[in-house]
Amino acid sequence: MTHAERIAEFAIHCRFEDLSQAACEQLKIRVLDALGCAIGAIEGLPVRILRAHLAGFEGEGPCMLIGGRRVSPSAAAFYNGALVRYLDFNDSYLAKGETCHPSDNVVAVLAASEYSGASGRDFLTALAVAYQVQCRLSEVAPVRAAGFDHTVQGSYAIAAGVSRALGLGREEAANAIAICGTAFNALRVTRTGKLSHWKGLAYPHMAAGCTNATFLAMHGITGPLEAIEGEKGFMDAISGMFEIDWEREDLESVRKTSLKKYNAEIHSQSTIDAALALKRQHQIQADQIEKIEVEIFDVAYHIIGGGDEGDKTIVATKEQADHSLPYLIAVALLDGTVMPEQYAAERIGREDVQGLLHRVTVLPNEDFSNQFPEAMPCRVTIALRDGRTCSETARDYPGFFRRPMSWEETFQKFERLTEPYAISQLRRSIADTVKSLDAIPVSDLTRLFGDVGVVVTRSSPAACPCGRSDTHAA
Repeated sequence: MTHAERIAEFAIHCRFEDLSQAACEQLKIRVLDALGCAIGAIEGLPVRILRAHLAGFEGEGPCMLIGGRRVSPSAAAFYNGALVRYLDFNDSYLAKGETCHPSDNVVAVLAASEYSGASGRDFLTALAVAYQVQCRLSEVAPVRAAGFDHTVQGSYAIAAGVSRALGLGREEAANAIAICGTAFNALRVTRTGKLSHWKGLAYPHMAAGCTNATFLAMHGITGPLEAIEGEKGFMDAISGMFEIDWEREDLESVRKTSLKKYNAEIHSQSTIDAALALKRQHQIQADQIEKIEVEIFDVAYHIIGGGDEGDKTIVATKEQADHSLPYLIAVALLDGTVMPEQYAAERIGREDVQGLLHRVTVLPNEDFSNQFPEAMPCRVTIALRDGRTCSETARDYPGFFRRPMSWEETFQKFERLTEPYAISQLRRSIADTVKSLDAIPVSDLTRLFGDVGVVVTRSSPAACPCGRSDTHAA
């Protein structure tokens, strides 16, 4: 069998009973977290543009959008996926050469499950398949160093998870995996240099395309089954040789993913935690700070610290801000947290944070680099104008896979993000439904999406991640 056929065999033969209870509970927590991120993003500028785009081109379909209206499965994967991704607040999987966000797969698998009338158990199984495929490929076949985006491994994950959700046979699933692995090999420039809206739309766009391609395979379209190992295939052109014995794979990778405590790029989480610990312990005020030095592991340095992926002291947009460690540390010390409010245009442009971020120096630390990804070590040292110096070292943070968030902690995050856009009864209904997914049809969850988007009045533009202060309805 080809690699695509082996992944297909793995995907279609997985059963809910193959999930450990711990993995099942973690999947439910990831679904709740992803939906919280999605509902909290409903005012984002790219999301509003996409909503208008779909209104002009997309007809009635079988899948519910968050905020109302039914569309095709691929459109639901795109729009709902854009919601999950926009805040950059959903989960992450850390491998030595790659970082990905496996809950990006939630809504594509959910759309396929809604289309097929699947049970919640089948949805959770298909989602676990997507997690396993993406995380394992990220681990053994990283593509970042070769100049490609982590959406590349995601294409195999979407194809496998959607195939499982649709109940495809091995032949159709293998063709779906082959088509998606061939057609969606995106460039890493999406996340380097001057970041754009595409940072948050690249994975949803890929998910939509792969969802569509999987439906094509379901109807009989074939793909190059040697997409991975063949001449000019994935191994030859991008990743190099690797091997995964899919017959021996389980569904436990979700347990090695981490949730974000702060609304910031994943590699910044322990550093923000350390900076805020210093602020509390020493009652530091921003005007007392002379300079800040951050020592961090090499992956964080290159992605958000000013290394290989560009200068991080030029910050004018949300996309640039949440991938700039100097901005994140500066705004955390000024505001005492990093949440969606810290990405309002008015907040980003304010003189206090723009001035302080230029006093942050980020340095790679070899010892810290050797500990990653089993830890996310950092050291934050703040020099004060009165001559005092204080320092804090952190190994990880609450939410890291070694210190996982509980259901209750995740629900608190969900509540904070969704409160402006869903009444209390709806918020509780969504959470309770997610918690009961293994006992109900998946449609019991998706039908609730249409009630999201209550009208809210905001008193300050700083409360809106897109920088607007007017009244919105989804």
